[in-house]
Amino acid sequence: MLEAALWGFVGASALVVAAEIAFRFTLSPMVVGLIMAFGVGTLVAAIAFDLVGPAMEGVEEDETWLIPVSLLVGALVFFLGDRLVEGMGSPGRAAAEATGDPDDEAGDSGLGIALGAALDGIPESLVLGMSLASGSGVSVALLAAIWISNFPESLGSSVDMLMAGRSRHWVRGLWLAIAAVSTICAAIGYVLISGSDAIVGAAVQAFAAGALLTMIMDEMAPQAFGRSHLYTGLATTAGFVLALGLTTLE
Repeated sequence: MLEAALWGFVGASALVVAAEIAFRFTLSPMVVGLIMAFGVGTLVAAIAFDLVGPAMEGVEEDETWLIPVSLLVGALVFFLGDRLVEGMGSPGRAAAEATGDPDDEAGDSGLGIALGAALDGIPESLVLGMSLASGSGVSVALLAAIWISNFPESLGSSVDMLMAGRSRHWVRGLWLAIAAVSTICAAIGYVLISGSDAIVGAAVQAFAAGALLTMIMDEMAPQAFGRSHLYTGLATTAGFVLALGLTTLE
């Protein structure tokens, strides 16, 4: 259990590391955009190879319907949560719609990406715990993909929240809380969920994939393109290729 919690913390530690970098260095919009685009590529690869693929393999032929349903549930949970975040704080989206300037949406997208990191990180941590309990060990590719994708999520989101007037203490506390929850969930996955039917793990993975894919298209990809423009596709492909290479190490 402690080992599972440790790996859960390692995967989530990128959230805190990236936030500290955002606090200490002034990064140009282009650099932030390229890092976010790179993260989009790693996340898409993680969705395809480490979440949806294993989820499909983890169910019987007559149970495959559960995967698209879980994907849609994950997408819906993120969508509704993101709308809730929109109504909680900054008037970012309203300002963006009024001015036509996507930069006005920065603070709101920061919270949205943080929500995506939580909705994605919690199931992923559960999966990490389950993989240890099953005796198969930690997936190096999945752990690396989680860390690499968490980094630009946190970096871009932290920059946006600081621009929106959030304090460093508030932003740091948010990421520490998400990292702590991810750590606990890895231990829970080891103790409880690993003893359940394989279909439970498949549903959890598909849920994470749905939430993550929706976050990418609603929050991360538009922000990445808005900052890095013509180079977004290249950076995204580079992230995908790196994650693919890590998957082949398995």
